[in-house]
Amino acid sequence: MRFNTQSEGTKTTNIAGGAAFKESHELELISILLTSFAEDKFYRTASNEIERIKELIGIVGCEFSARAAAYARNEFGMRSITHVVASEIAYQASKQFWVKEFLNAVVKRPDDVTEILAYHFSQGRKLTNQMRKGLGAALSRFNTYQLGKYKATKAKVSLVDAVNLLHPKNTEALGHLIKGTLDSPETWEVLLTQAGSDEAKKTQVWKKLLTEKKLGYFALLRNIRNIMAQAPDCIDLICEQLVNEEVIKKSLVLPFRYWVAYKEILAMQHLKTKEVLKAIVVACELSVKNIPTFEGQTLVVLDVSSSMTSTRAKSYSCAEIGALFAAALCKAPRTTFMCFAQKAEIRNFDPFASILGIVQAIPFEGGGTNFSSIFDAATFKYDRVIILSDMQGWMEKTWHDELSLSVSFNKYKQRTGATPIVYSVDFSGYGTLKFPERNVYCVAGFSEKIFDIMKMLEMDKDALVNEIKNYSFNMRIEEEKQI
Repeated sequence: MRFNTQSEGTKTTNIAGGAAFKESHELELISILLTSFAEDKFYRTASNEIERIKELIGIVGCEFSARAAAYARNEFGMRSITHVVASEIAYQASKQFWVKEFLNAVVKRPDDVTEILAYHFSQGRKLTNQMRKGLGAALSRFNTYQLGKYKATKAKVSLVDAVNLLHPKNTEALGHLIKGTLDSPETWEVLLTQAGSDEAKKTQVWKKLLTEKKLGYFALLRNIRNIMAQAPDCIDLICEQLVNEEVIKKSLVLPFRYWVAYKEILAMQHLKTKEVLKAIVVACELSVKNIPTFEGQTLVVLDVSSSMTSTRAKSYSCAEIGALFAAALCKAPRTTFMCFAQKAEIRNFDPFASILGIVQAIPFEGGGTNFSSIFDAATFKYDRVIILSDMQGWMEKTWHDELSLSVSFNKYKQRTGATPIVYSVDFSGYGTLKFPERNVYCVAGFSEKIFDIMKMLEMDKDALVNEIKNYSFNMRIEEEKQI
């Protein structure tokens, strides 16, 4: 069924085999872009997800898809999945004048260009004029340090290859790149490679990078364990730079990265473990300062079922990402916290605990996913219910079964007199909801910016879709030039 598809809000079956509602195609595309790292998920492979993206672009149109990809890249920090969309848009809308502006806007780093080209060629496609103009304009924005950092000389598509293919406007930096006179910047990867196995040299490298503030924020977060082991005298510098609020805002580091770092340091035996853990805790709190304060009573519900707790060889699970957002939301007044899998249970926590401390105390139980249990267990009248999940419940059985979610939800409303707003916060982008879209506020993503979207939703139910429809390519490019 290509044209006569199901309407929004109609009943369907989700990937897990449970009763569900279809998302609008726009919301499905947004959900994938804001939650995908182009890796296999519990219910869907990366290749299947890419095929679904191609289908959705054909349905919602290239211009909306382009705005969604630029938004995901620049506002949420999503990378690989936006490279896929960039190539698809260049291919499907090759004659549209705005494509060059989109391609320029979706590039934040030089390696975005080489990644887009690599994916494009892997699909057996040729360069278009719009790609040459848009990606070429992006390359001309970068300075010698940025180009030197992402030369990718051993990759299938190097930065020199990109310049030769795109013929960007010549700059001094690009001239040095082509001539081979562009020095490799003193990045942590280059300097550590040069240090080899010499531990004393590694210590000097970390000291130099931290003292001169040449270690990027994400690189710092990823390498805390190594620095503590190889340069213990630098721990005060680690802590100082971790809690720099201005740098945190600019970094686009996703909040769950703090939890990954926190877990690593918890497992270390070191004299200054406590100091570093404190710094990570503070940094995490700073990264989610935009937590909304809602009127009335709020129930925050976290899915801790098997599909959410699976890590699939990663160092984190969707449940852990959801737990971080749940903990942040529960720091606001008038909130109750609930976990659910096969059954739901209210969880109390230390109100003075940090966000990461709350995450650490949450049990990730696994098991089936029963959304009905949320409303069977809820005994108080809530003004809103915020459900953090991959939305793949299957234990409600059929639509006519007494255990269906709609029955449990209606019984809860009758029992308490509540008429709550329901937020559906999607962490996997599988394309279905557990409530009809017309009755819920839909959010997706791993960035703290979902809090800003939640603030807007109660004023505009379609805030996320409307935000993307109004997203400006040119405005983003001008902002980049000023940085």
